[in-house]
Amino acid sequence: MTGRNTHVLGVDTWPTHRESRSQSFIQVNTDRKKREIAEGSKRMALQWLILSYVVAAEVGIAIILTLPYPMLLKKRIVSLVSLILHPAASIVAFAGFQLLDIYWKNEHRLMCSSEVCTATERDRYEKSIYKAQRNVVLCAAGILLYWCIFRICKYNKDLERLEELEKRYKQE
Repeated sequence: MTGRNTHVLGVDTWPTHRESRSQSFIQVNTDRKKREIAEGSKRMALQWLILSYVVAAEVGIAIILTLPYPMLLKKRIVSLVSLILHPAASIVAFAGFQLLDIYWKNEHRLMCSSEVCTATERDRYEKSIYKAQRNVVLCAAGILLYWCIFRICKYNKDLERLEELEKRYKQE
């Protein structure tokens, strides 16, 4: 044996040229980068999935708050939602950070507007633009719906307080 890794039949299994070694190294690195990108996109997909579920829950809460109920039931629903609002305020920060991430990626996105780009590269670029636009709408909806729910609860609490004040004045 000559110190190299040899196959059972005596054929060299190591690359004999420097270029083939570097090509195999490049192939391993690109495979690793593809896996990292796929894992990163799964994490990003999870963030957008969570945000979409939160926005759907906010829509449900907003609908529940705006339906006409008897006063006693309305007071209990508003007090329950008010208790949920303080911990749920983190959605505003989360959506804000997601908006900043979208902005940063938009500023550093590679443009594909020249004639050198292939059709698949143009399609990938347009798809990423559409996803970014959808995600901006999702973030804005999350923040806006949180604010609407907060204002509805505040309005109902103020209305309840004014009704109590009116009752006190009538009793005097």
